[in-house]
Amino acid sequence: MRFVAAAALLSLAFVRQPQPPGGTVPLFGYQIVRVYPHDPDAFTQGLQFLDGVLYEGTGLNGRSSIRRVALETGKVEKRRDISSQYFGEGITVWKSDLIELTWQSHVAFVYDKTTFEPKKQFSYPGEGWGLTHDGTNLIMSDGSDELRVLDPVTFAEKRRIKVTAAGAPVRNLNEVEFVKGEILANIWQTDYVARIAPSTGKVTGYVDLRGLLSPAERARTDVLNGIAYDAARDRLFITGKLWPKLFEIKIVEKAR
Repeated sequence: MRFVAAAALLSLAFVRQPQPPGGTVPLFGYQIVRVYPHDPDAFTQGLQFLDGVLYEGTGLNGRSSIRRVALETGKVEKRRDISSQYFGEGITVWKSDLIELTWQSHVAFVYDKTTFEPKKQFSYPGEGWGLTHDGTNLIMSDGSDELRVLDPVTFAEKRRIKVTAAGAPVRNLNEVEFVKGEILANIWQTDYVARIAPSTGKVTGYVDLRGLLSPAERARTDVLNGIAYDAARDRLFITGKLWPKLFEIKIVEKAR
């Protein structure tokens, strides 16, 4: 979730793209269905699509915000800036609440999802990275190889999911989204998304998302980060930090 210096972006985008761990794990590709505009100044940390509304959380101290965005135009329709002492991280919408993590402040904020007015907050140990829910529990990433399962009302930690691929731990789990019974997770500093079985933590496949942006576009942006799913219309959206575009994609088979 961290900021990468502009001078390092080229090496990040084109050199530091390790193959996903676990050579026996299936690899998937993508088809672009549609491309939408996205605010190139948005350091995207969290993304969710619900009831026709795209919600976005952005990061960096002094630039963090929660937003309601018009999908078709990329226009920010509503925005609440976060105090500069906080580095905003992943978000999720739970019932009438929008919940936002922070990176190293050990605190999450709960807002009314319509008005963005603060309602309460809760604390947690360690770092906050990504956040989603499975309809029963919140699921939180912290940059490690574990996902935390939290009670959505008390925010108490119930258990952890240790994520592995072919027996090896998968670290740097970043933005997360619960999609049709599995957890999709960006792997920070790569263009891969892991498909994780919630019951076992096993990675059932990787989605190779390299090539969404042109080399020239990647030279001006930061890492892939941002997954949202429109359950009503079965649409999957992908973007990244400072990306000028948001992509609707379909996951497809891909030979290694």
